[in-house]
Amino acid sequence: MSRWSARRGQAEPTVALAALFAVCLGLGLYAGVLDEALPGTDRDLAEPTLGRVHDALATGGVVAPESVSEGPAAGPDGYRLNVTVRADGREWTAGPTPPVKAATGAATATVDSASRPVSVRLGPGVIAPGKLRVVVWA
Repeated sequence: MSRWSARRGQAEPTVALAALFAVCLGLGLYAGVLDEALPGTDRDLAEPTLGRVHDALATGGVVAPESVSEGPAAGPDGYRLNVTVRADGREWTAGPTPPVKAATGAATATVDSASRPVSVRLGPGVIAPGKLRVVVWA
């Protein structure tokens, strides 16, 4: 049997709601500041685009070089896309050339790229290891 005591902590409902509001507001502000502080979190275009391009180009998991020209159509709306497949010392490219800074030759800050290993069909019954690379920019 418990007895009521003035020493036990109790809060008015209004005060508890105000405290809950303050905690939620603080967490929301923290999440917003954290999102702004982390570089590159608002623009992850290359990885999902790479997956879509691979799905568009590969048949049975093997990329045919003659299908590379279909790659840029799998890019995100409002962005430009360059697709490159390399295998056995050869290269097949489709799409516009990515922009570079004239003075340094380094890619501009708006360029996002990703690559992955793929199997490339070089001829009937000839498959070689290669690399699929996509470059996405606005």
